Amino acid sequence: MKRARVVVAGLGDTGVLTAMHLARHADVVGISVKPGLVSGQELGVRLSRPDDWSRDYWTSFERFRRLDRVHIVHGELTGVDLAARVVKVRHDDNSESALEYDTLVISTGVTNGFWRRPTMQSEAEVAAELRCAHDRLADAESVIVVGGGAAAVSSAANLAARWPDKRIDLYFPHARALPRHHPRVWQRVKKRLDDLGVTCHPDHRAVTWAGPASAGSSGSIADHLTSGTVEWTTGQKPAVADAVLWAIGRVVPNTGWLPADILDEAGYVRVSADLRVRRHQHVFAVGDVAATDEFRTSARNRADKLLARNIRADLDGRRLRDYRGRQALWGSVLGAQADGLEVFAPNGRVFRFPSWSVERVLQPLIVRWGIYGGVRATPPR
Repeated sequence: MKRARVVVAGLGDTGVLTAMHLARHADVVGISVKPGLVSGQELGVRLSRPDDWSRDYWTSFERFRRLDRVHIVHGELTGVDLAARVVKVRHDDNSESALEYDTLVISTGVTNGFWRRPTMQSEAEVAAELRCAHDRLADAESVIVVGGGAAAVSSAANLAARWPDKRIDLYFPHARALPRHHPRVWQRVKKRLDDLGVTCHPDHRAVTWAGPASAGSSGSIADHLTSGTVEWTTGQKPAVADAVLWAIGRVVPNTGWLPADILDEAGYVRVSADLRVRRHQHVFAVGDVAATDEFRTSARNRADKLLARNIRADLDGRRLRDYRGRQALWGSVLGAQADGLEVFAPNGRVFRFPSWSVERVLQPLIVRWGIYGGVRATPPR
């Protein structure tokens, strides 16, 4: 019997795991603009310690053992014919191709600043981008971080830990940062920021130079690395720094290649509770691009396993299960530090991993083996 072909459109964190789960059950084709898994996680570590970040969060596809059965296409998605079940891809030499599918998984994620963009890149270009942002911050004597989410808070803390002589200021729009986390999390993280010398400025909402972002476009997002003056809509005096990191969380879904009738008003993919795209057979969406709930939590709640099971059930004519998201945030905020890793539960309680366990247990055993099923030290020849 012919095996079904599943096309996974987008190989970020969620797309890679979904492809892995399906590889034994179908002919899987993964499409990615990147030369490997270039994670959007841990911005602070990425900017302050790019070599450490690359070791844990940038992995070529060939190193993943469970992707050996997956055919990887390095290209940009330009369109889809849902009736004919064909996706259109532009390759790095500007040639184009059309790939047929039996099942389509939309996992193209979102654009969120220079660290998460759907641009075609080679390994050399990824490396150059990492180094460019790091060097720019290294050369600055003063840095403003704008934003109140985990990316902004982590960036301020990690920059201060890496360069203790710099002036680091964190500006956020509410009375406290991390508003979606339990209050205990901010209390603990704020103490860490104070110890690192970061100056926190609550109730500052920045004036951004761009208008509302539009679906499928990344050009109008004020999530960039700039310099100079930042003004505030909340009335405070402007602030000035050699470098300004905008991490204001204005995300835009990477859905410019999709027909408008499957998108909501913000450009995210409309899905049913079982992650199927509404009114279309054998089409699913998962991760930040899928409008599962207000905060699109399937990107952070390991919905990849449920999705893979539902796709197999769909191909076999069996009943699908519903995704139930968790609204409370959990996990690390600052990433691995010299003294270990702190992971917060949804109730704000902290679990601490000493640094030796991060290097010898968490990353090699839990992450590389337990989650990804084995990651080679180097790609196979």
